[in-house]
Amino acid sequence: AKYLAQIIVMGAQVVGRAFARALRQEFAASRAAADARGRAGHQSAAASNLSGLSLQEAQQILNVSKLSPEEIQKNYEHLFKVNDKSVGGSFYLQSKVVRAKERLEEELRIQAQEDREKQQPPKT
Repeated sequence: AKYLAQIIVMGAQVVGRAFARALRQEFAASRAAADARGRAGHQSAAASNLSGLSLQEAQQILNVSKLSPEEIQKNYEHLFKVNDKSVGGSFYLQSKVVRAKERLEEELRIQAQEDREKQQPPKT
């Protein structure tokens, strides 16, 4: 019985240490990923919070895979007309289409700002 108790205690210690090590590695990887996203990640997350839509949701609503201003505008105009209340559409869906377009335009603005910052020489 004494040996059985020692085996159980040692097993629990080994599992506990392994779990703690895995947790530290996960935190480090999460921190590294957040650092890699940099400031633009924060801006994009802030835009998602303000609009109430994530970038992926906005892309799904407007049925766009790439952030192309022409494609966004074309799909926006079509979906806005189709969901117009005067033609039997839904005001709720129409407002979702508007919010999705605003969210995608904000993402385009963030990307353009990033591109401008990358092109500027670093200040010394």
